[in-house]
Amino acid sequence: MQKRVLGNTGELLSIVGFGGILVMNETPATADKLVAQAIEAGINYFDVAPSYGNAEERLGPALEPYRKDVFLACKTAKRMADEAEEEFEASLKRMRTDHFDLYQFHSVTTMEDVDQITGPGGALELFQRVQREGRVRYLGLSAHSEEAAIALLDRVDLDTILYPVNWVTWNEGGFGPKVRDYAQAKGMGILALKTLAKRKWNDDQERKEWPKCWYRPVESYEEALRGLRFTLQQGVTAAVTPGHAQFLDWAIRAADDYAFLTDKELEEIAELAKGLAPIFPMA
Repeated sequence: MQKRVLGNTGELLSIVGFGGILVMNETPATADKLVAQAIEAGINYFDVAPSYGNAEERLGPALEPYRKDVFLACKTAKRMADEAEEEFEASLKRMRTDHFDLYQFHSVTTMEDVDQITGPGGALELFQRVQREGRVRYLGLSAHSEEAAIALLDRVDLDTILYPVNWVTWNEGGFGPKVRDYAQAKGMGILALKTLAKRKWNDDQERKEWPKCWYRPVESYEEALRGLRFTLQQGVTAAVTPGHAQFLDWAIRAADDYAFLTDKELEEIAELAKGLAPIFPMA
């Protein structure tokens, strides 16, 4: 699988990343199979979080045979150092590793999050300490809020950002370009969420097909390919898969079929996005 450099880190990541939610609520045998499929396809970037149900318990054993050959990212939504440390140690244990390649402030959403993380006794203190100890190589954040993401990056130099970069939210919601430009100016690695999202669910009945998705995902391989091509054209190193095996299959195929979009194709994508309800609003 094609690989790209992750910002200023120099790390080479596969253009498709394995989202830990893929193995949440799956049997150990299924988790083993999904991880082996990803490794065989050339995926070397895996991302997980303790908030993903039992994903760490499933991913840790499945990934253990390949640990030395992959880039493993984890996160914490804890904002204070003492709570973040407890979660960090538990994640290491569940993931059967002695370090994370990337550790991220998870789901930075409000200015209160930013103030707590960077204030006295905040999680930033824990992040910087474990990095000095060699138990974390790089530091980053994940966010769904433009304001909060930029505010945190104004206060702290981080290596990466994990952020929604999606063909509908970009074109219909105006969501993504500002954070992309800001991160690029700082030389950060940009990792993408929601690449294979399409629109908001219409109703609860509709979402039964994909219980791990809080949005309507793409509905065909052609849409998955379009979504991945669009995301990877926005300065993104790698796109993380949603939580069902079908999307891992489509993402692997799309990586094989990946090609740069022409200006005409970008115009066509913008036209296709019209009328779809973006999962994030106008920035």
